[in-house]
Amino acid sequence: MSTKKPSERTARRSRRPARARRGSARGARNEGQPLFDGYAPLETAWDELFDRSGSPRPALASAVALLDDMGQDRFRTRQRLADGTFLKSGVTFRVYSDDRGVEKIFPFDLIPRTVGAGDWDRLERGLAQRIVALEAFLADVYGDQKILADGVIPREVVLGSSGYTKEIHGLVPPHGVRIHISGIDMIRRPDGELVVLEDNLRTPSGVSYVLENRKVMKRVMPRIFAEAHVRTVDHYPMKLRDALVSLSPLDASRTRLAILTPGPYNSAYFEHSFLARQMGCDLVTGRDLFVHDDRVFVKTTRGPRPVDVLYRRIDDEFLDPEVFNEDSLLGVAGLMRAWAAGNVVIANAVGNGVADDKALYPFVPAMVKYYLDEDAILPQVETFSCAEPDQCRHVLARLPKMVVKAVDASGGYGMLVGPTASEAEIAEFRQRVEANPRGYVAQPLVELSTCPTWDAQRGAVVPRRVDLRPYVVHGRSGTWALPGGLTRVALVEGSFVVNSSQGGGSKDTWVLEARPDSADPDADPTPTPPDGEEG
Repeated sequence: MSTKKPSERTARRSRRPARARRGSARGARNEGQPLFDGYAPLETAWDELFDRSGSPRPALASAVALLDDMGQDRFRTRQRLADGTFLKSGVTFRVYSDDRGVEKIFPFDLIPRTVGAGDWDRLERGLAQRIVALEAFLADVYGDQKILADGVIPREVVLGSSGYTKEIHGLVPPHGVRIHISGIDMIRRPDGELVVLEDNLRTPSGVSYVLENRKVMKRVMPRIFAEAHVRTVDHYPMKLRDALVSLSPLDASRTRLAILTPGPYNSAYFEHSFLARQMGCDLVTGRDLFVHDDRVFVKTTRGPRPVDVLYRRIDDEFLDPEVFNEDSLLGVAGLMRAWAAGNVVIANAVGNGVADDKALYPFVPAMVKYYLDEDAILPQVETFSCAEPDQCRHVLARLPKMVVKAVDASGGYGMLVGPTASEAEIAEFRQRVEANPRGYVAQPLVELSTCPTWDAQRGAVVPRRVDLRPYVVHGRSGTWALPGGLTRVALVEGSFVVNSSQGGGSKDTWVLEARPDSADPDADPTPTPPDGEEG
């Protein structure tokens, strides 16, 4: 804890933090203000690049200095180039609630979120542990249900989940893999600890923006990027392809892989088409496929061809009208028969929604202990289940201070942020929770970490809240985490909601290579909470 008075810390923060630490001769050659000149981290949050005195975090100092030396004038030019590149490349997303589904350019902030090698190594181990435990849970809950019989998780919480798919009970997917691709949302608390916010195990989206962000970053900041020693993300498409093909009933040379999309009006269609190009596979809709003798085929100009691996981007409900929604025009009749026969890999597996139901989230550390006999490496946010009467009363009594989430919603929808909500919004959510307690969980508002972000209107760098979605690929050879992931940023001042559908944008995530001259490249001082808070 710093012994300096608040006024002294504020004075230091108003200076040029990166240049004060670096003293680079190269910086003197640049014109205009240094990029981070005058930047002031929030008092209440952990800043990803600077400590509370305004100095760069030791593990990140070199990367911060490279950015700072560029100067604000050159940064403005490069941000405009990046914006133009996204516009010309058609990197878009669709918001259904806005003008009947208008397509928008995904906002990108050129100042990267930077992660030290030591920080990433721990996160990578924690992610692998979590996925292995969740895989074991899915195998169990669709099998013998031992964890329910032993009372580790209440039976009604699992079997009452909208994500629990009783139709697949007893079915085992090829090689037992159900979570082929996951996106685990992480936040950093004010004490610097990375914690899991929620799991996405069905059709996690956003990885195309990770790859596009990196491509644009290398294009507009080639020298800085090269000198920062950032781990590559370019091999994600082939890592994913290899993992999926490894589960095929055929050998790799004869395996046909396809991505099943709802079509061009889907909010994530850009990602579907992007990944199909990068992975060198077919992009298909349900109308392109049919099932014959429990085999899936795609219609081609040369006649039907078998499909062995289907990376689906369609929800369970619409996947097979023979089993689920009989009115679905998006899926393929008979697909579940082919899957049950072991003739096709469906990634991610049907039924995964029970494991990322927000009502199951509080029990994941217990799953880790039960299946792996280990303590969870990654902590979680304290969560109250409104299905439990005592916890529900606790939540209702504190709604203005809580974040309440619908257990089966995503994208920032179905959520109340109590401290920023109006009295009418709080009253409405009170009625929702009282009418359907099982449908909601609540968490105390956790102050997200911030990252320096360019505000074009102010012409200055300002702190904005961020989260992180690492992507984990799981195949026969184990798990692999993409170095970095999608950093989403709340571009609106004061906002805690980072989702693109709610006005958020993204940043490139730099995972730095370990420095050979340092045994502990992330040897920052022990994280300390903001003044007046306990660690």
